[in-house]
Amino acid sequence: MVVLVIVLALFFDFTNGFHDTANAMATPIATGALRPKVAVAIAALLNLVGAFLSTEVAKTISGGLIREGHDGVQITPVMIFAGLIGAIMWNLVTWLLGLPSSSSHALFGGLIGAAIVGAGFGSINLSVLLSKVVFPALLAPLTAGVVAFLATRIAYAITKKKQRSGFRYGQIFTSSLVSLAHGTNDAQKTMGVVTLTLIAGGFQATGSGPELWVIVICALAIALGTYTGGWRIIRTMGTGLTEIEPGQGFAAEAATTATILASTHLGFALSTTQVASGSVIGTGIGRKGASVRWRTAGRIAIGWVITIPAAAAVGALASWISLAGLPGIIADAAAAIAVIVWIFVYSRRNHVGANNVHIEPTAFVRPKKKRKSTRSGEVRP
Repeated sequence: MVVLVIVLALFFDFTNGFHDTANAMATPIATGALRPKVAVAIAALLNLVGAFLSTEVAKTISGGLIREGHDGVQITPVMIFAGLIGAIMWNLVTWLLGLPSSSSHALFGGLIGAAIVGAGFGSINLSVLLSKVVFPALLAPLTAGVVAFLATRIAYAITKKKQRSGFRYGQIFTSSLVSLAHGTNDAQKTMGVVTLTLIAGGFQATGSGPELWVIVICALAIALGTYTGGWRIIRTMGTGLTEIEPGQGFAAEAATTATILASTHLGFALSTTQVASGSVIGTGIGRKGASVRWRTAGRIAIGWVITIPAAAAVGALASWISLAGLPGIIADAAAAIAVIVWIFVYSRRNHVGANNVHIEPTAFVRPKKKRKSTRSGEVRP
């Protein structure tokens, strides 16, 4: 069971990678600073490097959010298995919709729902949930948005119009920093889950951090997922929220990097998606003449709000089914595989890749109706 959970955790890490590629690379792709395939390759490499730089967030998950060990409520690998199913299902559904939701909150929600059904409400450390997850979720996108707003205003105030195309070169550096910062935060979440599984299975001491082999396999999984692209969400982040110029992209990436690295240092299990989205919105407000598509932003915000409850509901259902023992675990696995295959097959009907990531309008922006011309040359709406 422990081996099965570790494999599933690595698959979640893979989905986290392609789900969050847009956080770093949507803006440089949108402005033409980087070619799509080059962008995802850089993001994958730096996610891999970033995963080795810190383990504070992993410790928050493995020894903080869910109580484990003899001093708390004993969470089992089966519950973690069910929680991962909830997280993966939400990641794939939101990817199919092109919705930049939080992989981190999907993971937390799945684990919380599964733990409550399997071990009761006492298995959740509410103080850690509030201080390390909920409060950062409220403050981080707002902070990143304000920093991006100010950075955009400063960038446009100190440069002339002809000079602003030079920000494309700066974007290569700042987007790379976002990828590096993403690796320091998001890769650790799966490390924390694997470590929690090993502790729950009796293979590792309570309160210990991730082993080196855990860090390595989690880093490789998220890097591989990042390299696959996640083009649907890149489309939404790059063109769905606002029209991005190089100066805006530079400011957004700088604000995102600063926020993520500060949160990683404090051990906050931050949603990098929320930070990146908040930064893009901040640049849209900060540049004169730019406009933010608030309807799209509103739908993304709704996705943020329902991510934890939705993933928790699926995790709770999977945990309840697993109470039947081996038949329940098999049923959970079969249902998860069936949904994953269906989502993949359905996504091929409207394939989005590196070649058409910015050709079609985003799913959240209604295209303008074309005007028909009459024989007399008049134009009718």
